[in-house]
Amino acid sequence: MTATPPQSDSPLVPRAPQPTRLALRDTLMLIGLPLVAALALPAAFAGGGTRRWFGGRAESQRAEAQAAKDAAAAAFYELDTAQRDLRISIETITAVDDSPAARRTVADFDAIGRRIDEASSQYIEAVDAHDLDRDDLEASAAGQARAALTRAKDELGRVKQELDRFASGLGPLLGNAETQLARLAPAVERARQGLLAASNALDAVRASGLKADDLAARLAALGPELTKLNQGAGQHGVPQTLERAERVAREAEAVRAEAERLPERAAEIDHRLVSLRTRAQALTTRAGQVEPILSELRRRFTVACWQDLQHVPEQAGQNVAQAEQKLREARAARDDQRWPDATALLSTVRALLNATDESVSAAGDRLSRLNAVQKDPQQEIDRTRFAIRDAQRLAMAGRSTPDPRHARPLDNAVTRLDQAVSTLEGRHPDYWHFLTETEAVRQSVAQVVSQIRGERGAGH
Repeated sequence: MTATPPQSDSPLVPRAPQPTRLALRDTLMLIGLPLVAALALPAAFAGGGTRRWFGGRAESQRAEAQAAKDAAAAAFYELDTAQRDLRISIETITAVDDSPAARRTVADFDAIGRRIDEASSQYIEAVDAHDLDRDDLEASAAGQARAALTRAKDELGRVKQELDRFASGLGPLLGNAETQLARLAPAVERARQGLLAASNALDAVRASGLKADDLAARLAALGPELTKLNQGAGQHGVPQTLERAERVAREAEAVRAEAERLPERAAEIDHRLVSLRTRAQALTTRAGQVEPILSELRRRFTVACWQDLQHVPEQAGQNVAQAEQKLREARAARDDQRWPDATALLSTVRALLNATDESVSAAGDRLSRLNAVQKDPQQEIDRTRFAIRDAQRLAMAGRSTPDPRHARPLDNAVTRLDQAVSTLEGRHPDYWHFLTETEAVRQSVAQVVSQIRGERGAGH
């Protein structure tokens, strides 16, 4: 027979001792229950407590809600980071570009910013509306929190995709802006270095005893531009600062190059002064020889052969006198180191002497040519006939009949030559008319030859 265990409520059997809170905590910790739950259990055993126990479903809902909250927080942080990064790109574009496209981009970014604010407000309201750390959080409240936070996360994700699409279209504008910004600092530094090099070159020239007042004035005019460069692109704009830096660098380089060349320029002016003075003296001598040439032309040839040369002696004398006056002015400018004035005056002297040289030479050349044709006009005739026949052969090459466009001017050339030859008959032939006419005939023939060759070259 089996013995019956004593009843717990029997007065003869002592009651089993109740576990203490410390022992219960140690036991629960050994089996892995959370300390918070362990501390709550004795009150339940005691028959009363401060919170209801909902079991595993409530905690599962709380965990899902917390996961949704963490995901929404991650989406919010990702969107906020992307917006901050993109704002830097927008500021880069606006700092450089004020085009309509850039202004539209700023407006579109502001619109997306409003969408971001709306999605962020939805997220913040969802977080504030649900306290997931409450001890008495019910399962239904946790589920509502999870749904609201999930909706906020999804909205943040949609706005993030919209922001990404907007960012992907910024490539050309952003690339251009970054290129200009990358050019800005080196351009400003080149301008500063160029101004320094120009200043040093100017100092070196002055130390050698040469004045460079015009260069110094040009360099001083760049001072305000340097001030604006030092004030920076933030005050004056990136495109304007970049253009200013490049212009200052160019102008400073021009000043530096001219300053370094100034000693050579001074020596060149000195050489031209001597050379042109010598040439003026030589032309004075040659101009004195024109009158005897004219006398011989008057004595041996008709008026038409020399009448246009009557003014040469007087005009040559005037030109040489004017050139000598300009030479004196150029010398004074050189002594005052007014280099541009000296250079301009010397150019005037050279033009005067060139014109005088041509007119003086024309008298001697006229006499030589008239002597040659008077002695043997046949040489000029043969030379012109040969040019005509050569052109006629070219016009007939590969053809049975010539092209009228080529034949007519060549026939006219033959007629003109015959008429020129006829002017040599008589007691006082006009040799100068004969020479000018044969030369004109050869020029017209040369034009026909050039036309034929051009047409055939294009045809091939």
